[in-house]
Amino acid sequence: QVQLVESGGGLVQAGESLRLSCAASGTIFSINAMAWYRQAPGKQREWVAGITSEGSTNCADSVKGRFTISRDSAKTTVYLQMNRLKPEDTAVYYCNSNLRRSASESYSKTYWGQGTQVTVSS
Repeated sequence: QVQLVESGGGLVQAGESLRLSCAASGTIFSINAMAWYRQAPGKQREWVAGITSEGSTNCADSVKGRFTISRDSAKTTVYLQMNRLKPEDTAVYYCNSNLRRSASESYSKTYWGQGTQVTVSS
């Protein structure tokens, strides 16, 4: 089994910061990439930021310069530092990971966390 558990969400005012965490646990052989997505009420889920196994990062234009994705040295926990938050950042934030559970698996699969709510008041 693989679990992704997000934490760090909450209610903040515009201009403040939050740091989200996502810890991957369970039977994991290798992680190809991890990413953050978000889904606002009535909208489709959208990609926010991602980090590859080599450590390359990228983020959506809407958050560039405000959000930063990083990970721990074990490469199983990914963080999303969110600065200068805006009301339009309000959403449920989901973590996902593309990984292989064992060396015998010939292909990787994508797993999702349950999400953490971020609410930014104006």
